[in-house]
Amino acid sequence: MKEILVLYYSHTGAVRDMAQLVARGVEQVAGCAARVRTVAKVATAHEAPAPAAPPSSIPEGGAPYAELRDLEECAGLALGSPTRFGNMAAPMKYFWDSTGELWLKGGLAGKPAAVFTSTASLHGGQETTLISMMLPLLHHGMLIVGLPYTEPELIATTAGGTPYGASHHAGATGGRAITEHERKLCITLGRRLAEITVRISP
Repeated sequence: MKEILVLYYSHTGAVRDMAQLVARGVEQVAGCAARVRTVAKVATAHEAPAPAAPPSSIPEGGAPYAELRDLEECAGLALGSPTRFGNMAAPMKYFWDSTGELWLKGGLAGKPAAVFTSTASLHGGQETTLISMMLPLLHHGMLIVGLPYTEPELIATTAGGTPYGASHHAGATGGRAITEHERKLCITLGRRLAEITVRISP
């Protein structure tokens, strides 16, 4: 069984919902299972950093917190974050900044990865956020999987959806429901990632 790590940070719940759809797509592929994990919030005060999240703890309403071994053990990765001024959110960036040890030994090199995001506004930096999440993955030597325009929802969507990865327009309060096109693209991204993982993994 090949495990795909679905790693996300969510503030209002929209990215968490997307992660669950991506995981559903992963598990549509025979021989694949989704391992869903999240990352802890970081403190806003520089003088008082947030305490480290206990590895086995589970935040309210979410998945267990990720550990480096989750990255090491996965055969592929789907990475999700809300947009913060066209960039990934600080908690996700903080997590990736702690992966230097894994980078030194090439622990992720050659593994496929995909990205997804949610924004408050329709043109709120979805594509730049997806690209910002790709940067550490490329430094780790991962192989980026996107969404091809052979997927009809990518052409038809009037909300989220990009060739760089799945996206969602959540609205100013984060309460806008995931549209049918967005939902299908999340599932497709997970399924496509899993299919490619099976194809290229030893």
